[in-house]
Amino acid sequence: MWALVFWIFALLLSLASVFFTLFCGYIFYIHVKYDHIPGPPRDSFILGHYPTTANDLVYDVLLEWVQKYGPVVRINFLHNVMILVVSPEAVKEFLMSPKYTKDWFYNRMSNLFGVRFLGKGLVTDRDYDHWHKQRRIMDPAFSRTYLTGLMAPFNEKAEDLMQRLSEMADGKTEVGMLNMFCRVTLDVISKVAFGMDLNSIDDDQTQFPRAISLAMRGIVEIRNPFARFSLGKQKYIKDTQESLRFLRKTGRECIERRKKAIEDEEDIPLDILTQILKGAAQEDECDMEDLIDNFVTFFLAGQETTANQLSFTVIELARNPDILNRAQDEVDEVIGSKRDLEYEDLGKLQYLSQVLKESLRLYPPGPGTSRALEEETVIEGVRIPAKSSLMFNTYVMGRMEQFYPDPLVFNPDRFHPDAPKPYFTYFPFSLGPRSCIGQVFAQMEAKVVLAKLLQRFEFELVEGQSFEIYDTGSLRPMGGAICRLRPRTISGTTKK
Repeated sequence: MWALVFWIFALLLSLASVFFTLFCGYIFYIHVKYDHIPGPPRDSFILGHYPTTANDLVYDVLLEWVQKYGPVVRINFLHNVMILVVSPEAVKEFLMSPKYTKDWFYNRMSNLFGVRFLGKGLVTDRDYDHWHKQRRIMDPAFSRTYLTGLMAPFNEKAEDLMQRLSEMADGKTEVGMLNMFCRVTLDVISKVAFGMDLNSIDDDQTQFPRAISLAMRGIVEIRNPFARFSLGKQKYIKDTQESLRFLRKTGRECIERRKKAIEDEEDIPLDILTQILKGAAQEDECDMEDLIDNFVTFFLAGQETTANQLSFTVIELARNPDILNRAQDEVDEVIGSKRDLEYEDLGKLQYLSQVLKESLRLYPPGPGTSRALEEETVIEGVRIPAKSSLMFNTYVMGRMEQFYPDPLVFNPDRFHPDAPKPYFTYFPFSLGPRSCIGQVFAQMEAKVVLAKLLQRFEFELVEGQSFEIYDTGSLRPMGGAICRLRPRTISGTTKK
């Protein structure tokens, strides 16, 4: 009996040794294939650069490497290699053309810890034909023409936020602006896109904010190939799995209710979901799992990214009183004391647009994207092997001196219509055919909320909080953008 156990153990050990040897041989082959590309010394033969990139905000590390090694940098993760490229010409070539598909990393966001996550939604779908069918169905629901008719719910939910903030605007109460922005953007996306009234601004018990945060954090966790096996992360993994099931269950129920209402010819809201279902029916493309994939995609992207953008913007405005005063002057001139903004008002808020764009330059919530390179090519004089993954990062390029003088200075005048602009260095919503379908939606929402905030309140940052950038799948301020607010008083009139 013991002899049998011994031989089984010996066999397993031998197989593990053979596998490890073959794996090491494959890693050595990868090193030989890519080591002509500039890059920092690896931390480890097997782990590559993973230890360094895991312990810091990875994008600041990448910026340092670009400054030291040039516009094409090799990054090793176990047996995988990413090629970071910060060439405007390469950005134009690879993001503007439909011939380059997204790379293998997006497969890892399809499922998260064994539960379907973004599936084959617009962000993760690597099959161009399948993606193109979905995009064609959904484009009308995100067109500027359609969204201009949705100003009423934008105004309604922003007013709910202003009312809640007015209850805390005593100059003493510390308000976590990131938390409040997360709640208003959640209410906006649920109402405007799916006809759901979550009222999360006043309901602290709603499950959605936590579910979204856990899911977004998973995008960071899956960069660690050992996360699934870490005993310390098992509770987080279980909670994340439950959150994903909750989000997908909510999506399924919402879609099924709306499909039934359409079939029964009931009165239905003219929201984004209705437009998508009608378009899908015309194209005969009503796959439920695809629809749920995009429900989760829109829910996460529509809530998290805009909230983070607004939070960073408030931080920079509070740090730069001259910019804040100029933005408030414009708001006063364009909208005065008007309660509901009209679509035409948004176009007149030119300086506010510049402020929001500058915020995205320094703090893009979605900092980058990647593409698969099928054939060998040369980028900036460096030979890139076929079957490589190319990484493009707007955070890194937005902080490079050669593209933006004094890049760490918050200067909205960079985006003045007459200012010279370095093209193909700024892509917070990506570029080309795979650019974010919701970018018009996001910037309309951000401008409505920010304009009302500047119209009604003065604010200052609470001392002692952290202003470090925290990567949770999108970039957010670690300290939560905590402020003290006071009602604005102009010419003796307090704005409420």
